[in-house]
Amino acid sequence: MIDKIAWLHLHEGHLLSTRSRGKDRYYIPGGKREAGETDHQTLLREISEELTVALDPASLEYVGTFEAPAHGHPAGVLVRMTCYRAHYTGTLQPAAEIEEVVWLTYRHRPEVSAVDQLIFDWLRAQGLLAE
Repeated sequence: MIDKIAWLHLHEGHLLSTRSRGKDRYYIPGGKREAGETDHQTLLREISEELTVALDPASLEYVGTFEAPAHGHPAGVLVRMTCYRAHYTGTLQPAAEIEEVVWLTYRHRPEVSAVDQLIFDWLRAQGLLAE
């Protein structure tokens, strides 16, 4: 099981997403926990490293946890994505391994990983993600 923490950031029905160098899919920003980190610590660190913005710790709000086969891994490997929303300060820009920052709608669903597809479905059912 791959344990990941993700930031769901929506603007006018579009979801913030990223593409890492050499990857063929978009991924919701976030990443893997380091030893001893809490969800919040992981998310604050990963978003700062990848997008050069600071999440407001006081605004972190749990959204949900989603599981699906891990993209690019052998059959049977699952990813568990624990998602939060939060306010941020700074200017969103790609950093570290991130090559591209994009805003996606539901029509981009085929371009994201399996776990992100579940999240897209959930966001659409909630009326939060534009077609």
